[in-house]
Amino acid sequence: MNNLDLKGRVAVITGGAQGIGYATSERMLRSGASVVMWDIDADKLEDAKASLSKLGKVSAYVVELTSDTAVGATTAQTIQDSGHIDILVNNAGITGGNGTTWDLDPEVWKRVIDVNLMAPYYTCRHVTPHMVSRGWGRIVNIASVAGKEGNPNASHYSASKAGVIALTKSLAKEVATKGVLVNAVAPAAAKTAMFATMAQTHIDYMLSKIPMGRFVEVDEIAAMVSWLSSEDCSFTTGSVFDITGGRSTY
Repeated sequence: MNNLDLKGRVAVITGGAQGIGYATSERMLRSGASVVMWDIDADKLEDAKASLSKLGKVSAYVVELTSDTAVGATTAQTIQDSGHIDILVNNAGITGGNGTTWDLDPEVWKRVIDVNLMAPYYTCRHVTPHMVSRGWGRIVNIASVAGKEGNPNASHYSASKAGVIALTKSLAKEVATKGVLVNAVAPAAAKTAMFATMAQTHIDYMLSKIPMGRFVEVDEIAAMVSWLSSEDCSFTTGSVFDITGGRSTY
């Protein structure tokens, strides 16, 4: 593992208790950052904090990310407890299962949009002004190749991730001269707990689209996120970084 220099940085990682979020938390801790995990699952959050604390300073907050009020309060508490926020990784997300656009329950559609798109909007809304006031910040949004191509039987998930990509590009332009860089990562599917909510036929479809013939590892995503969160990333903003094993090449 080639670690970056993130010493002195405070990184907020949503959905940090498992999957990509956990791998990113570990990677950043090994690179010297202090990690603040925001998650809705109190038990998994406590377990993650216990296992990662040996690597560095870890804080954990149970927060309902789909509530603007809750995100605002947790942002203020995090700044009070940690002093500042340098890095924001919007990772928390759900798939909402699979089905044709006309068969998907409208309430499920709304929930996917709330978790995958509204939550990153709320976190960016509250954290960005703090970063601007400090003249430095890195925001990395976890999107998906589905947001670029649109996966059949996953219109809700695809639409939510397309929204994340557009949010990234718009916000990046708004703060381009403020020392705050905003980028997105668009992975192919990774074997995480999300797979349990997908139909096997959909999992097989996603694998068939990857020329390298395998799913992406969460550690590979964490490595890219960590670079985008570092000082080495200095002239890139509003971009979408594919990590798809050759599925998306544009």
